[in-house]
Amino acid sequence: MEEQERKSLTKWLILMMVLLLLVVLVSVRLTQVTVKGNSRYTAEEVESMVFQDFWDRNTAACFVREHFFPHKRLPFIEDYDIQFTGLFSCDLVVYEKSIVGYVRYMSSNMYFDKDGVIVESSQEQLPDVPEVSGLSFGHIVLNEPLPVQDEGMFGEIMNVTQQLNYYGIPCRRLEFDSARNIRLTMTEENIEVELGRDNIETKISVLSDMLPQLSGKEGTLDLSDYDETQRNHVSSFRLRKDAAGVGENGEI
Repeated sequence: MEEQERKSLTKWLILMMVLLLLVVLVSVRLTQVTVKGNSRYTAEEVESMVFQDFWDRNTAACFVREHFFPHKRLPFIEDYDIQFTGLFSCDLVVYEKSIVGYVRYMSSNMYFDKDGVIVESSQEQLPDVPEVSGLSFGHIVLNEPLPVQDEGMFGEIMNVTQQLNYYGIPCRRLEFDSARNIRLTMTEENIEVELGRDNIETKISVLSDMLPQLSGKEGTLDLSDYDETQRNHVSSFRLRKDAAGVGENGEI
């Protein structure tokens, strides 16, 4: 009889331990999340996209998902890692997609990287990524290169966007004509800038120096023929007809 009682007690203790372990596993949650590597989204936005429900924050369930299941697909994010730093804390490291521009296609914004590969299709318009127009392409497929005749265009777009970022010049649109002359539309000012197709780095540097003089103006700045080797050459600025303070074409 005593042997049977001991076995029953042992089973009861094991059952209680299992139940206690389950309670602990269910109750332990990730309450401290440190987000790293984010620039397009705030830390709060990234955290809310990854941890959407109760089980996402459960430490045990999150550990299993992180090591044995594919990650969630998040817009404009290539991948992410969850690095556990304790039972209640982790580092959430995100790897954002490299994006240099987007084209409009079928009522969507098709974002592409420096190699022209379409990395995202979204209705969202990122504030720091310019629309690129003037490219001739056919059918677009996600995760495949934008089918343009001249793939060298992507290197040119990358060069322009890098220079604009370097000088802190916000641009909402880059337009290429049939001769590959570039026109950019600035974001904060109602100003279009004719860059032509040569010496783009120099012209963007000049544009950066001119920004204080352009403040509050609306019109077109023509830098297409700018040549720093010609001492007497100056750029011209054409005011819009409907802009305040309309005057003749002027020099800056």
